[in-house]
Amino acid sequence: MSGNEEERPERPSEVDGTAHLFRALGKILKVLRRNADLSQAELADLVHCSEDLISSIERGVRTPQPDFLVRVDPVISAGGVLAAAADDVREALARVRVRHPDWFRNYAKTEAEAVALHHYSPQAMPGILQTHGYADAVFRHRRPLYDEESIEKLLADRIARQVIFEKQPAPTMSFVIEEDVLRRPLGGRDAFREQLKRLIEVARLRNVHLQIMPTNLEEHPSLGGEFILLTLRGKREVAYIESYQHARLITDPEEARTYAERYGIMRAQALTPMESLEFIEKLLGEL
Repeated sequence: MSGNEEERPERPSEVDGTAHLFRALGKILKVLRRNADLSQAELADLVHCSEDLISSIERGVRTPQPDFLVRVDPVISAGGVLAAAADDVREALARVRVRHPDWFRNYAKTEAEAVALHHYSPQAMPGILQTHGYADAVFRHRRPLYDEESIEKLLADRIARQVIFEKQPAPTMSFVIEEDVLRRPLGGRDAFREQLKRLIEVARLRNVHLQIMPTNLEEHPSLGGEFILLTLRGKREVAYIESYQHARLITDPEEARTYAERYGIMRAQALTPMESLEFIEKLLGEL
């Protein structure tokens, strides 16, 4: 979720350079693209993807998928450098997917397979929306403090989960984020600007509805904390809740229904997706 699957990090010896690999590939892509005298929009047209995807990979916000690396290599005259990294990325993603703590692994598996996900976030950005700089601040300032190797591992896990945005067919996704979350610039001004840009990118995706819950409302149906609603193909909707060192996947239909009811009311009370996008763009312009 937004910040708590990190509560029991694995041993530092299990940490690898996954996050560094993804960021390095993004930087290499940017240099090669510029050497090829291509804009992000031009490269996106040539490899049949969105300009937002190119931008996000270059900034280390999204993970470059193996097939993308193979496809883009000849277009920017990489000489096989990016294509050669495809197998390493594939292996790195496989390692990340299986190394979640036991208590979080069931949720991670459900999240990856879901056809619909709906997030309510009252305290921080949802984990799958967090940029590297924002997530680093979440982990770095948590008490008790994590060591550097644990932070590296947690960042790799978090960024790797965002491959869900590359999934085809794309799952239906929605987010209700409290306005207060957008008033708390975790990571500092530059990191938070990057985070707001990421929100704008996601809000423009066709399969995503992102809404902001205004702080000045006099009513609120869910003051008990964050939660996620998930639906697997051919199955009932379930709910996931999480707090420090405690996680629970709710499969009881009646209990899950109460979370769905709360979420529906919040979506009705929140700003519309278009109003929310305009709200975020205004905040970005003020930073």
